[in-house]
Amino acid sequence: MFNKLAATLFIALTLVSCVNEDKLGTKNNPIKLYFTPSVDSDTISSNSVHFLKFLEKETGYIFKTGIPTNYIAVVEAFGSKRADIGVMNSFGYIMANAKYGATAKLRVIRYGHDYYQGQIIAHVDSDINSIADLEGKKFAFTDPSSTSGYMFPLKIMKDAKVTPSNTMFAIKHDNVVTMVYQGQVDAGATYYSAPSAEGKIRDARARVKTQFPDVEDKVKIITTTEKIPNDPFVFRKDLPVEVTTKFIAALKKYIGTEAGKTVFKNIYSVDGIIETSDADYDGLRTMIKSVNIDIEKQLKN
Repeated sequence: MFNKLAATLFIALTLVSCVNEDKLGTKNNPIKLYFTPSVDSDTISSNSVHFLKFLEKETGYIFKTGIPTNYIAVVEAFGSKRADIGVMNSFGYIMANAKYGATAKLRVIRYGHDYYQGQIIAHVDSDINSIADLEGKKFAFTDPSSTSGYMFPLKIMKDAKVTPSNTMFAIKHDNVVTMVYQGQVDAGATYYSAPSAEGKIRDARARVKTQFPDVEDKVKIITTTEKIPNDPFVFRKDLPVEVTTKFIAALKKYIGTEAGKTVFKNIYSVDGIIETSDADYDGLRTMIKSVNIDIEKQLKN
């Protein structure tokens, strides 16, 4: 009886061991690709299906996507090895690098630029025409880890020694625009991209234009921030070099196709990618220090 029990236990442990030792990129251990939820998760999910199929065909690996509810969850996924590769916002990357050694190797291009900016917006019927006018007003930021929707606008207000009467986090950029449009807050902070050559808006207001066609007439831009390096593709510490190399090659090939361009435009308004390094985000680190943002505290919130 004892021998049978021992044999059964041995077999069970062996099976568990085999499962745990499945090579990364196989069915039982897929490469986990995380997307930062800066837009609607359904939009990311539906558009990423084609991308995953392309990746699997090009690399021979099996992939699985993850779309957490917030930026911090993406950061923590690197710490628990639930994420191998992630498309992150810039501050999320700073946290993932500082805490878990994740590394940026690619940076996205939007509208021909490898950077973006933040903006402070207000309703046209408000009496807000400058940063000084924000004193004592209701203000909506995007997310505590958003560079364009929180940190850079916060720096502008701190430099001007302006204090709103009430602040809140609306989580998504389009939520902030909607709140300003509907008068729920006096002003807010979102990302900014310059208009197209034809004058078509490409900042966060564009995300609600279908719902509110007159948004650019009702919501005005008070000011824009300094330049911020665009979102990076981030790779987990100790991720096999072969996996990284094959993924990057496949991604570049995919974005070079018409279908790939369409998918990434739908997900993140991305035109292309360029190579980047951790040093490209040193300026952002300096800004974080200037507004006394505690990375460790952000991770715990």
